[in-house]
Amino acid sequence: MADAGFVHIHVHSSFSLLEGALPIARLAELTKADRQPALALTDSGNLFGALEFSEKMAAAGIQPIVGCALAVDFADEPQGKNGGSHRPQRPQRIVLIAANEAGYRNLMALVSRSFLEVAESEAPHVRLDWLAERNEGLLALSGGPEGPIDGVIAAGRPELALARLDRLASIYANRLYVELQRHGLESERLAEPVLIDLAFGKGLPLVAANEPYFAARD
Repeated sequence: MADAGFVHIHVHSSFSLLEGALPIARLAELTKADRQPALALTDSGNLFGALEFSEKMAAAGIQPIVGCALAVDFADEPQGKNGGSHRPQRPQRIVLIAANEAGYRNLMALVSRSFLEVAESEAPHVRLDWLAERNEGLLALSGGPEGPIDGVIAAGRPELALARLDRLASIYANRLYVELQRHGLESERLAEPVLIDLAFGKGLPLVAANEPYFAARD
């Protein structure tokens, strides 16, 4: 592990539908070439690739880590006119990673509920009380630049970011990580100092992540 350097923990495959372009086999090749001992697959809203990912990573001598990027409804956005909402059109997702078998079973249950127990007019998502009911064995990341914490910081609402972190911390305690990403985006540069202050203020650990959807920049 001393030679690992970096392990990707927020990776998308082609199973991140209409977003990612990395087949599982290609992910295994890239991870092995980087000499990473492990890799976390965190596709958007589904676990479609979990079995293939686990089998192909294990065959390549790489520890597979199964996760998912799940949209969360914090129910803290005001209602708009005629009952409409001010919620963002693009789902704001946190990342949940299974640390053990109990975590994997809870992750499967949450992903299923995100499709089966929401209104047909709404995008798949989970509610905070569902997360609280199914938190055992799961690690949580704050989601990065398009997550529910960074998004409200970018909108000039740090007090809402703090409130959301508080709610997640009440569920995951020391298993919640504040995620930092650096892709040269202005939104990342603006959010990073606020995220660091929030993390230190709440005693939450920081984690560095990338969020690849493709094999290379081009």
